[in-house]
Amino acid sequence: MTSSSLTLGEWFTAFEREAFRLETLDDYSQSGGVGAYQAFLAGREQPESYRTAEWLTTVGDATKAGKRVYRVHILSRPLTDYLRFELSWGYRRNMTVGEEFFIIDTTEQANPIPDSPDFWMFDSAAAAVMAYDGAGKYLGSEFAEEERLADFRAYRDTALAHAVPFTEWWARHGE
Repeated sequence: MTSSSLTLGEWFTAFEREAFRLETLDDYSQSGGVGAYQAFLAGREQPESYRTAEWLTTVGDATKAGKRVYRVHILSRPLTDYLRFELSWGYRRNMTVGEEFFIIDTTEQANPIPDSPDFWMFDSAAAAVMAYDGAGKYLGSEFAEEERLADFRAYRDTALAHAVPFTEWWARHGE
């Protein structure tokens, strides 16, 4: 399935214009930041390691260089515990370094792209399909073949056309 000579990790520094992420799951709790998620559930403060995560440097370096890092999350209310964590801690933290977030809330509307997988797309030229198990554990990624890139661009464009900025959504539905 791979069409990229770069790994997913390498793309985060190699992309030139934009990195787009589509999130479709309600639970990524076994995929990183597990300690922070446990702290959130217990009502404790954010761990220092979470507040200074390497992701913040990666995104901050990209946005300072004029690159765009943005994502759309398809979700419905009521939010799972994990989504409450991701949105209230993760998104708000990542926004401080320039990452942009958008929401498609399917609570009262149909999902406009129900068959789309989770993926990262870089410069509209490479799409890494993300695989997770039922417990939210990241299993790896595979790059889509070049002939499938138009599908992923369409998923992105449709998602953006139906999404609202996270800050607007959070003002209405956040906790």
